[in-house]
Amino acid sequence: MLSARPEAVIVDVDGTLVDSVPDLAWCVDETMRRIGREPWGEARVRDWVGNGVERLVKRALTGSLEGEPDPAEFERAYPVFLELYAENTSKRSRLYPGAAEALAALERAGYRLAAVTNKARRFTEPLLADLGVRGRFAVVVCGDDCARKKPDPEPLLCAARALGVEPGRCLMVGDSSNDVQAARAAGMPVVCVSYGYNHGRDIREAAPNAVVDSLLELLPMLEQAA
Repeated sequence: MLSARPEAVIVDVDGTLVDSVPDLAWCVDETMRRIGREPWGEARVRDWVGNGVERLVKRALTGSLEGEPDPAEFERAYPVFLELYAENTSKRSRLYPGAAEALAALERAGYRLAAVTNKARRFTEPLLADLGVRGRFAVVVCGDDCARKKPDPEPLLCAARALGVEPGRCLMVGDSSNDVQAARAAGMPVVCVSYGYNHGRDIREAAPNAVVDSLLELLPMLEQAA
């Protein structure tokens, strides 16, 4: 659990706040069709999301988490995916149940809010705006804002600086081992949701401070912290 009440809450986007897999999977499968490959289907793509769209396309081309595709095939597929995703960022994606209400409650309680994602800004801003939550965040740090992405701590530290809050007074909320690693390296406590995208592994294996089944559980948890 949490030993102290934070001043700010930093929230991951994909898999924590937003179920973006329906759009991502549609774009992956349509990309595969356009380059003459078989589609994978949403269930398979769900296990691949979480490290940015470049890695997602590489996984779709290789069928594995860490595989490296033929460079020429990647150069052919990647622009197709980017074009498709720019047009399908939020057509099928939805906030998880309780997410909007949780953000509103945290804001009313006086917590500073930031979103940190490995997704590029050109996709993140429209997604958050279309789903009606962009205005909740004082700071949004995207995958192309820093030299390194999560699991490196740099994006979290960047968010803390922009919020004007010491890293140790920020709470990271995520869904994957990448979020836990980044938070630990940044010196932040971390709470993870039990759903989301962690490549099919139980997030409890990553040993976050706590695991919740809904973002609505955050505020009561924070109120109980010392």
